[in-house]
Amino acid sequence: MLRMVDGVEQAFEFDGRVFPAPEIRVGNGGSDISMYRGNYKVRERRVSWRTLKAKVSGDEIVYSGEGAEIRLRPSEENGFLMLGFSVVRSDFNRYQLRFHASPSEAVYGGGEQFSCFNLRGRRFPIMTREQGVGRSYRRLFTILAELHDKAGGAYHTTYYPQPTFVSSGNYFIHVFSFDYSVLDFTSNRYHSIMSYSMPPKVAVGFGTSLMDTASKVSLLLGRQAPLPSWVHDGMILGVQGGTDVVKGKLEKSLAAGVKVCGLWAQDWIGKCVTSFGSRLIWNWEWNREMYPGLDKWMPELEKQGIFFTIYINPYLRKDYSLCKEAADLGYLVKDGSGNDYYVDFGEFDCAHVDLTNPDAYAWYKEKIKRNLIDFGSKGWMADFGEYLPTDACVHSGISGTEAHNLWPGLWAKINYEALEETGNLDKMIFFMRSGSAMSPRYAQSIWAGDQNVDWSRDDGIGSVIPAALSLAYSGHGLSFSDIGGYTTLLWIKRSKELLLRWTEMSCFTPIMRTHEGNRPASNWQFDTDDDTLSYMAFWSDLHLRLKPYIVACEEENAEKGLSVMRPMNWYSSETWARDCVSQYMLGGELLVAPILRKGAKSRCVNLPEGRWIHLFTKKEYGKGIYSIESRVQDRSIPVFYRAGGKWEAFFKSLF
Repeated sequence: MLRMVDGVEQAFEFDGRVFPAPEIRVGNGGSDISMYRGNYKVRERRVSWRTLKAKVSGDEIVYSGEGAEIRLRPSEENGFLMLGFSVVRSDFNRYQLRFHASPSEAVYGGGEQFSCFNLRGRRFPIMTREQGVGRSYRRLFTILAELHDKAGGAYHTTYYPQPTFVSSGNYFIHVFSFDYSVLDFTSNRYHSIMSYSMPPKVAVGFGTSLMDTASKVSLLLGRQAPLPSWVHDGMILGVQGGTDVVKGKLEKSLAAGVKVCGLWAQDWIGKCVTSFGSRLIWNWEWNREMYPGLDKWMPELEKQGIFFTIYINPYLRKDYSLCKEAADLGYLVKDGSGNDYYVDFGEFDCAHVDLTNPDAYAWYKEKIKRNLIDFGSKGWMADFGEYLPTDACVHSGISGTEAHNLWPGLWAKINYEALEETGNLDKMIFFMRSGSAMSPRYAQSIWAGDQNVDWSRDDGIGSVIPAALSLAYSGHGLSFSDIGGYTTLLWIKRSKELLLRWTEMSCFTPIMRTHEGNRPASNWQFDTDDDTLSYMAFWSDLHLRLKPYIVACEEENAEKGLSVMRPMNWYSSETWARDCVSQYMLGGELLVAPILRKGAKSRCVNLPEGRWIHLFTKKEYGKGIYSIESRVQDRSIPVFYRAGGKWEAFFKSLF
């Protein structure tokens, strides 16, 4: 497996491919990491790097230099090339791996990336955090969010970063470490990975195509089972305000013909009001005053095929019952002085349950089983997971930076196990926004988090397609977004047109779910007028009728690791597909090109090789670029099915 190339450069011959060994550089550095309400800023001191000399010694490569010796032992594990690193000695606290790259390579993955699909030419810190408001300092909105509340975001800020990337050279690299690191694709000669600690292991996998290589990523990290069947029987309505209000909204929706498969009431635990808008009381117990009779109503709803879902996150609000109980048991994360560590979440303080403490982990899992599952809900939003301070002290003794990136995975695992141990994995659903390399195995589904209620490419409707496509390269194939977005601030408010266009797109995703947003009164809602309700009825009915195809796509994702929403460059090697984020494939036979521009009455669509039939008009097209009409009132967007495909007769039958 290990051989010399030209007698100088070390390389690995694996499965018919030659892969050059990485260069290792070491140095000493320092950083200033600050956090304000989940928005992290990392300021690194400049590092003076030293390149270690590499020499083959038996079945290892020994990297050495003044103050350091690191050994690399290659091996084969389950069809992957594993590079195992052991630090014999080191006087350094910064490590960099450099992998050979060609100037023409494109790179994808990195977890969930909202601004960039092809990552080449950029640097991506691996630190889970709030995605940031606006996400571009070219926008006044982002600048004001940063000045007002330190909440501005950049192209790389994300809830779900992952040290995994797929190359257009049909190989992938995954780093087995949760420590803070930076993926750097700015060089024409190499891809580099900087980390605060030397990764113990790096996986390299090879494929025959981009699609095959992405499939190998999911084989390494784990694959998601198909979602519970009921999730596809229409749309989940995001509603709140108490039992009577929710009943009224449901009755109005059903009367309008909306296909409702579920309700999502985040305020089942009660509400509070902050300057940001309506927030929740983070104490995971049923609020009987707001939702009287909810325990009796949920079984009645299920008889109608409507399933009630709720909300939880990994934090406990200070001075409330669950937080007091956890504190008394010693189950909370500590600060450097050994005191319970309380964090500002936006005008109220909360503590982290220490998920690295087996007793605390078991205690919190039992609360999920008792307070959410036994209560009768059929699922929940498993929100947050990004706020653990990097100076926190956890039970396991790992560093704060490592624990910080580990937390989303532990949060996914505890929710997964709660369903698994109660026999509910195929009956109930939880969806998350935070993520890590543990997420493909444990997170049932990912929703894109808190987009702005606008048309922006960086943080509005235009950001959720690249988010799904980057996840497709990172091993997670089940993702969706809030219909209409979430964040309302300053002058940005959700319009009727935006809500309708987002609804059209969401029809062609695994899950349709609305959200009222952080300021419901400022936003257009699914029931604001009869025309909007009629629109919801049309698209929820189509989503229901698409169920056999969507379920088949989920089954393929579970079996082969091919995501439900797929990049166009899996189906075309042409230049346009390399960076395409305005259209996608739903499975292998349906091409979706949503309307992403305000006031648009048409859009350009790029069709790859083959014959394609417009789902709504039945007009046939060949390969090429077309301008396709799509007005809101037409209830028709550019969606095409593959002529001669397995599902052609099914798609013909839809209209």
